[in-house]
Amino acid sequence: MLSTVCLFGLGCKKSIKQKRKNTLGNLCSSLLVSALTNGPIDLVFTEEEKMQIASWNVNSISVRLPHVLSWLQTVKPCHLGLQELKVVDEKYPYKQFEELGYTSHVKGEKTYNGVAMLSRTTTELVHDQLLGAPEPVQSRLIEVLTQEGIYILNLYVPNGSEVGSSKYLYKLEWFKSLMKFIETNHKREDKLVVMGDFNIAPADIDVHSPEEWEGQVLVSPQERECFQTLLTEFGLTDSFRHLAPDAAQYSWWDYRMMAFRRNRGLRIDHILVSEPLLPMLKRSWIDKEPRKLEKPSDHAPVVIELEI
Repeated sequence: MLSTVCLFGLGCKKSIKQKRKNTLGNLCSSLLVSALTNGPIDLVFTEEEKMQIASWNVNSISVRLPHVLSWLQTVKPCHLGLQELKVVDEKYPYKQFEELGYTSHVKGEKTYNGVAMLSRTTTELVHDQLLGAPEPVQSRLIEVLTQEGIYILNLYVPNGSEVGSSKYLYKLEWFKSLMKFIETNHKREDKLVVMGDFNIAPADIDVHSPEEWEGQVLVSPQERECFQTLLTEFGLTDSFRHLAPDAAQYSWWDYRMMAFRRNRGLRIDHILVSEPLLPMLKRSWIDKEPRKLEKPSDHAPVVIELEI
């Protein structure tokens, strides 16, 4: 009898190589026993290497740390971008993430904002601020370069408060600065991921009840125009909508009025990929499980899987 064992890995390139090495070592004795019992064993190694990249507005890393640690242990993405840390760099939980094999690049801020990139492989910090951003300058952008030559730009776009308010105008100006930043620092042929909490629902399908939200922030025509311009000007694709064109799913639910239980949400967290990455895009999804926990973030993680 011929026994076939297929060994493969998930998560990211580093974990696959390490898993192959560990698997061979740990299974030597059991494979020998199987061979003696069942006959020769045919080992088949798959060459596909998958990279999961995720984004999550945690709405305070101090409060949500147990949720993030648990999620990382379960999902094991290669890269995770966090938004709305609400801590300065010195109070960021570097050690807890390092114990799970993740290094962090952090741009924190007291009480508000703050972004971080966690990775299981070595990454280079490229930018930790939006050059040319309007005043006041806030911690809303961080960018890293992976070993595979993929730029990951992690964003926390301003909320805007109310249409026509000073905070709304700040949001529109911030978005203009973002597009200028990308134009200055990237080419269309770059392998680029732009992700985070955009605070924009791109279309009515991304809103639980479009008529109730008409004229409000997050769905205004000006905000949606900014989002679409970002896609068209730089050849970016909304990964979730590309793979699920008709899916009415959401990534954010208000804490009030039992919005999550009633699924009254908006899809405002996005992972955009450039043209060179589009053929590698295999999956894109919203993980609602952490939103079901006690004291959750009001956002759910969004994830893509690339076949490198």
